[in-house]
Amino acid sequence: MKIDILTLFPEMFEEVFSSSIIKRAREKGLVEISCHNFREDSLDPHKKVDDTPYGGGCGMVLMCQPIFDCVRKLKKENSKVILLTPDGEPLHQKKVIDLSKESHLILICGHYEGFDERIRTLCDMELSIGDYVLTGGEFPAMVVVDAVIRLLPGVIRQESFENDSFYDGSLDYPNYTKPRVFEGMEVPSVLLSGDHKKIEEYRKEEAEKKTKMRRSDLLKEGQDGDILLQED
Repeated sequence: MKIDILTLFPEMFEEVFSSSIIKRAREKGLVEISCHNFREDSLDPHKKVDDTPYGGGCGMVLMCQPIFDCVRKLKKENSKVILLTPDGEPLHQKKVIDLSKESHLILICGHYEGFDERIRTLCDMELSIGDYVLTGGEFPAMVVVDAVIRLLPGVIRQESFENDSFYDGSLDYPNYTKPRVFEGMEVPSVLLSGDHKKIEEYRKEEAEKKTKMRRSDLLKEGQDGDILLQED
C-alpha cells in the first residue's frame, strides 16, 4: 500500500511513523508513506496557502489552488482521496477494513478555520475520528494510518486483529497475565484449565457481556444470536 499525506506540518509525523508497528511495516516494504507540505505547491510569491473567508468571520481558510495542484500531482487511477474533517463520516472498524484493501490512499489534513468548500470536490470520502474539533487533521491522519496499516497482510498476525474490539462488532474480551494472583485478585480459573473450547466460550460470553454493558449501541441481534457489526 502507498499512503500520501497532505499537511502543513510534515514534521509532526516523523516520530509516529518511525516507531512500533508502522516502522516495522515500512521496513518490510509493506507500506510506503510520504508526507507532502502543500505550501510548496502554492503559486503565491510568499507561498501563501490561506486567506480570509468571504462573508467575513474569524480565522483563515485554506485556499483551493495549493491543495488541488498537490492532489493532482499525486493521484493515480487507483487512488482514494480522503479529507479529514469534523463533519465527515465517523471512522469505524468496518471502514478501516475497507480502506486496508485499497492500494493508494491520499489523506488531506485541514487546518486553521477550515478549507474552501470546493476542496471537497477532490475527495472520494470524508472522515471524522470523533465529535470534537482539533487544531488540524494531522492527528486524525495518524489515527487512520495506524488503524489501516495493522490490518495489512504481513504486518501482524491475522488472529491478533481478528480478536480486537469492534472487529466483529463487539468489544474485546478481558485478558490476564502473570502473576496468577495480584493483591487478592485472581485470574479466572477457566483460563488456567487448558480446555480451549471452554476458554473460547468464556471469552465470547465475556465479550458480549462487556459490550452490552459499555457499548450496547454496537449490538444488534441476529437470528442466531451472534453479534453483528452495526451497519450504517
